[in-house]
Amino acid sequence: MTFNRRSTRIAAASIIITIAAISSPPAIRAFALLPPSSRAAGAGAGVVSPSTRLNVVGEQATSIGPAQVLRNLKESLPQIPWLAEGDAPSSNKIDIPDHVAAVLSHPMAPRRVAENADRTERVRNRARKAAEDASRLRGMLAGEDDAKAWWRTRREVSEGGREVSDDDPLTVLVAGGGLAGLVVAAACHSKGMKVALFEQASSYAPYGGPIQIQSNALRAIQNINPIIYEELVKAGTCTADRVSGLKIGYRKGNKLAGLYDAGDWLVRFDTIGPALEAGLPATVVVDRPVIQQILVQHGFPDGTVRIKSRIEKFEDLGKGRGVAATLEDGTKAYADVLVGADGIWSQVRKNLHGLDDGAGGFAASGAAGGALDDAEARRLARDTVDIAAKADRRFSGFTCYAALASHRASNIESVSYQILLGEKKYFVSTDGGGERQQWFALIREPAGGVDPEPTPEDPHPKLTRLRKEFSCAGSGDDDGNVWDPFALELINASLEGDIKRRDLYDGAPLLTTFDPQRLLSPWAKGPVALCGDAAHPMMPNLGQGGCQATEDGYRLVEELAKVRHTRDVPWALGRYSRVRVIRTAIIQGFAQLGSDLLVDFDLMMTIPLLGPFFLTMTQLSMPFILRFLYTPSF
Repeated sequence: MTFNRRSTRIAAASIIITIAAISSPPAIRAFALLPPSSRAAGAGAGVVSPSTRLNVVGEQATSIGPAQVLRNLKESLPQIPWLAEGDAPSSNKIDIPDHVAAVLSHPMAPRRVAENADRTERVRNRARKAAEDASRLRGMLAGEDDAKAWWRTRREVSEGGREVSDDDPLTVLVAGGGLAGLVVAAACHSKGMKVALFEQASSYAPYGGPIQIQSNALRAIQNINPIIYEELVKAGTCTADRVSGLKIGYRKGNKLAGLYDAGDWLVRFDTIGPALEAGLPATVVVDRPVIQQILVQHGFPDGTVRIKSRIEKFEDLGKGRGVAATLEDGTKAYADVLVGADGIWSQVRKNLHGLDDGAGGFAASGAAGGALDDAEARRLARDTVDIAAKADRRFSGFTCYAALASHRASNIESVSYQILLGEKKYFVSTDGGGERQQWFALIREPAGGVDPEPTPEDPHPKLTRLRKEFSCAGSGDDDGNVWDPFALELINASLEGDIKRRDLYDGAPLLTTFDPQRLLSPWAKGPVALCGDAAHPMMPNLGQGGCQATEDGYRLVEELAKVRHTRDVPWALGRYSRVRVIRTAIIQGFAQLGSDLLVDFDLMMTIPLLGPFFLTMTQLSMPFILRFLYTPSF
C-alpha cells in the first residue's frame, strides 16, 4: 500500500468540502455565514427567518432541503407492497468482506486476540484503580504547596516584555482539566515551560466511558511524550483489528433500490489501512480515568493540577507582560500565557470574544461530570438552552443517551464499531475494552427535555423509553419499525443509574465573524488562546473531538516553544490558531453534516438509482476521509 500522502490528504479534503457544499441543507450553510448577533437574536425570537430555522435553540431538527422533498414525494406516491417483499442478499450480513479482510491480514496490521478473562480483569481493574487514585487527589495541588505556588506572585516585567530562556522559561496557565487541558499541560512541561492547570470540579472524578484515541492523536501524544504514548498503548484495547461501519436498524428497501434486513451492513471499512499508509499506530480505546492517571503521572510534576478552581476572568497586562487570571474565589494567578481548554461552555472563550453574561456555564468536563446526579443533570439540561443561545452554540437537534455496559457483545470478535441507522434516531456502539460496550442512542427532539423521575410504577424511566425506541418485537417502535436486536442487547445490559442523558451542541463549522483580528487569529488574542471544545466543539460521529483537542495541544505548544521573547507570544498563538482552524473546520463540519444525514439514510434505501449510488459513494469515500483524518502532521 503506497500512496502520495499529500495528494491523498488534498483529495480527501476536496471530497469532504464538495460533499458538504452539495449536501448541506441551505439553512445550515446560511447559518454558518451569519454573524453571531443575528443568530443569537433569531434564537430568542418568536419568529425566525427560514435561513436560521433549523438552528434555533430548543427547536427540533427535522429533515429539510432535498431529503424532505424526497420524503414528501415518496409519501404522495402510491405504495406497492410487492416491491418491499423478498429476501435481502446474504452478502449484506457478512461482517468482514474481502476488501476489509485483505487489509486486516496485512503483515503490519495488528492481530486480533480473542477476549479472555485475564485481559478483562486487567482492563477493569486498571480503570477502578485509576478512579480511586483520582478520588484521593493524588498529584493534585493542596495545602502548603498551594499557598507557595509560583503563579500566585506577580512578576515585575518592564514594558516590552522579557527574554525567554531555559533558565527563565515561559509560564502557562491552563483552564480546564479534561483531555485537552491535560495534553496542553504535558506538552508545556515537555518543552521546559512552567505550567499550572486549574479544574473547576470539586473532585477529579472519572466522567464518561472509554475514549477512542485514534491514530492521529496517538502520533501527537508520541511526539509530546513517548512514555505517555507507550503507557496508553499498553493500557488500551486495540479497535483497529476488526471491521467498522454502518448498518440499517430495521428492514428497509425495495426490489428497485435493494432490500435490507434489520442489521444488514450498508457500509463496511477498516481503520488500520489508512493508518499504516501514513505510518501511524493503530487506534486504541482507553478508560477515561486511566488516561487522566497516565497524563498526571507522566506528563508533569505533582502539584500542577489545582481542583475547585474555575478561572472566572482575565486581564491582558499588555506589551509582553503576560496575563492576570482571577479565579472564582478571587484568587489571582499570573503567567505569560493563558490557555482556555475549559470545554464547550468555556468561560475563557466568553471573556476572549466578549460574549454576553451567562455564555460561560458549568459543564461536566472530562474531569468532573461523573459527580452529577440525575437531579442536577435535569437542571443543567434546562439551563443549557439559555447558555447555548448566549454562547453562540448550535443545538444539533439530538439528545443523547449513553452508557458503558459490562457485557460481552455478541459480535465482539468481528466488529469494533457500528451504527444502526433509522429515521429520527440512530444507535452507536463501540468496543470499550474489558468485555464492555460503550453505546450512544441519539434521538431527534427539542433541547432541554428531561426524563420523568422514577416512580413505583416505572422505576426505570430511561430504560423504559429506550426499550420502546429500539423495540425488536411486536409492532416495533412508534413508527412501526422493528429494530435489530443488538441495540436492546446493550440497553438491557445497562443499569438505569449508569445511563446519562444530554443534549448535543456544537459550533458553526466555519468562522462566523468579519472581525479582522479574529480572521487573522481565530482562537487567540494577546497572550490568551483556546483549544479543544472551547474552540471547535464537534458532534461525536467521527470520534475526533478528543483527537483534535490532542492535535491542538501539540501544535499550540510547538508554536510557543519558538518564542524567545514574551512580546512574541501573541504572534505564536495567532499562528497556532491559523494553522489549526482549516483542518478542524473541515472535520467539525463533516461531523455535523454526517449527523444530519445519518437519519436520512433509511430514505435512501427506497429510492431507485439514487439509493445505491449514495451507498456506493459513501463506501468509496471512507478511505479518503480516514486518510484526511489520519495525517502524521498537524
